Amino acid sequence: HELVMNGIGGNTIDEAQHNISYPEFLQWAAYRQKRGSLNIGMRVERGAALIAALYSNSKRGRDAETLHIHDFSPYSDQPEITLDDLKSWSD
Repeated sequence: HELVMNGIGGNTIDEAQHNISYPEFLQWAAYRQKRGSLNIGMRVERGAALIAALYSNSKRGRDAETLHIHDFSPYSDQPEITLDDLKSWSD
């Protein structure tokens, strides 16, 4: 039983490796780096997490911790550096 890649035309990983050229692979890698995952579920989760973070931050008190997208999307990786980290560098 071969693993089927979701969203890549129903091909197995082995079939995809034989059917895609290295330059095309590099184009897809650049696209994913710029635009994010091709997984529709992850894209929907990110949109919902963004709305949840915006809504929660609009209702929080002044002393409450700022919530981020990653607080509402448990399967997303935390960014290595945050905007708050960047702001602290200018102090």
